[in-house]
Amino acid sequence: MKIRKILKIILSILGISFLIFFIFFFVGRAPKAEKITWGISFSQKQAELLKIPWKENYLAILDDLKAPAIKITAYWDLIEQKPDEYYFDDLDFQVKEAENRNVKIILTLGRKVPRWPECHIPDWAKNLNQQEQEKKLLEYLKKIVLRYQDSKMIWAWQVENEPFFPFGECPSISENFLKEEISLVKSSDYKNRPVIISDSGSSSFWIKTAELGDMVSISLYKKVWFHEFNAYVDYPFPGIFYWRKAQIIKTLFGKDVICGELQTEPWGPILLNDLSLEEQQKTMNLEQFRKNIELAKNTGFNQFYFWGAEWWYWMKTTQNQPEIWNEAKKLIGELK
Repeated sequence: MKIRKILKIILSILGISFLIFFIFFFVGRAPKAEKITWGISFSQKQAELLKIPWKENYLAILDDLKAPAIKITAYWDLIEQKPDEYYFDDLDFQVKEAENRNVKIILTLGRKVPRWPECHIPDWAKNLNQQEQEKKLLEYLKKIVLRYQDSKMIWAWQVENEPFFPFGECPSISENFLKEEISLVKSSDYKNRPVIISDSGSSSFWIKTAELGDMVSISLYKKVWFHEFNAYVDYPFPGIFYWRKAQIIKTLFGKDVICGELQTEPWGPILLNDLSLEEQQKTMNLEQFRKNIELAKNTGFNQFYFWGAEWWYWMKTTQNQPEIWNEAKKLIGELK
């Protein structure tokens, strides 16, 4: 009888705990942000993967969409293709063109940065032992910061991309080495800009991320392909789920949370350039775009960076389907 009573008490506690958790994270509405900044995350590599002129795509984002903020990436394997030989022309172009239009910039740097295969390591560095590779990476990071620290439009550095989320073809990043990267970036930047650390929006509570970064950036996805299930999955999390987690971070660490990766492109079982149009439509079309925007607004956040402007441009210029591009342009224009 005692065992049954203990089991009943345990089950009751678990049931009440689950109910409290559910109500806290799934019931209610976040306060509406007074003003939202709709920025764009741009990847030179993604544009090249889709076989569209990346400079043309980039300038269209600045001049046609008139994005007020942009997140760009310093790719190690593009910049340091040979040891200690640096090619900055492409990144210089992106920074300069944004500066010319007073567009605010987040510059992402590191080894694990946006777009597949997530880690972008030069061929010459892939066979180095861990200690040597990390040493060369730190030298590269210092070169990047010193080169661009005088930019008036770079307002933050993002160090690595979702470093604690195991995704992509990447060696794991230790917390100690990430601290080294953050420390180097901070000590190299005389303007003392904030360092952003990013995390998965749905599968983390962002605690470790908030401990290390000056600001937290999350990814926000709604409909994706899950290899584990061999099926498309619609994430069930409402806007309040993200808002509550952001308030926990604000309370514990006094740090803000932004969305640096808002899904507005397809996520299928294979890379986008090999995915049929029919399959692309299963996770992103105009209707889904609008749903994702509505979800974003319901989080209460005031900064978002669209993920997928290269695909919008590809749809517009090669598929004669400009609907999402035009919808984004209208949204950015409305909320300036």
